[in-house]
Amino acid sequence: DALKPGEALHLTHRDGGLVGFERRLSPSETLKVSRDGAGFSADVLNNPLETRVRTVSAVIDRSLFEAVGSTGAHDQTALALAQIFGWDIDFALDIRPGDSFTVTYEELYEDGKFVKDGAVLAALFRNDGRVYRAARYIEPDGHANYYTPEGRSLRRAFLRTPVDFTRVSSSFDLHRMHPILNLIRAHKGVDYAAPSGTPVHAAGAGRVRYVGPKGGYGNVVEIDHSQGIVTVYGHLSRFAHGVHVGSHVSQGETIAYVWMTGLATGPHLHYEYRVDGVFKNPQSVHLPDALPIDRQWLADFKTESAPLFATLDARSVMTL
Repeated sequence: DALKPGEALHLTHRDGGLVGFERRLSPSETLKVSRDGAGFSADVLNNPLETRVRTVSAVIDRSLFEAVGSTGAHDQTALALAQIFGWDIDFALDIRPGDSFTVTYEELYEDGKFVKDGAVLAALFRNDGRVYRAARYIEPDGHANYYTPEGRSLRRAFLRTPVDFTRVSSSFDLHRMHPILNLIRAHKGVDYAAPSGTPVHAAGAGRVRYVGPKGGYGNVVEIDHSQGIVTVYGHLSRFAHGVHVGSHVSQGETIAYVWMTGLATGPHLHYEYRVDGVFKNPQSVHLPDALPIDRQWLADFKTESAPLFATLDARSVMTL
């Protein structure tokens, strides 16, 4: 059920009988199944990949994707930048011509042939005169997170935008003319236009308190995040597997998919952020910080990240 069109499967047979099977699981892993006297045995083989580190810079003219592509990097790196800085920058609304970035990232090669972009090691982003910096640090539990030079986490308790790379089709407005009802009705959320089927992510960790149809919202998910905070996702097509009343969801987890159920003129996500029952503008509301790096690892992080930040600043000055 995980096979994709164009994927190659290698079968080995002898005298009409299957004796072996191979499938590439990822650029670094291959599944190998072999028949022996007792039946079939399976192993996952590691494919050695060469890692090269590259630093690139660009000024954004029309879109982040175009600017990243102009450096020779790929969409994966553009998405990574949006995910790293997405708690501080709304990439659907805040990006302006003249914004710029510098990014140090890994490229993966197999036998000298490029495979794909790897992890972003550090990045600098200039947005409307503000400068954001982040470096990757792998903590003792094996999880990688991004921190500022001071050790502050780039993460927040909530995502600023619950869908990737969309445009705002209707902002928070208490005096908006409704496009269908043709009357003044407060728009107490933000609409993100996106193609049908675009995944919708939970803005923060919490427990689902409602799933199903609800009037003009169409199909909707409501998540209770405690401390009086509730997020609402409307006009959905369908809900992700396992999302039901009472289920726990993690930040960034796919909870549903975009469509245009309810009162909607086109496919989009309607997103609301409420605090103690009061509607807040999701684009400007203060988002609670995540925990900073553990103090016992701070010195190690600063030692590892210092040369990365120095490279970012030097390349940024040279480019801009």
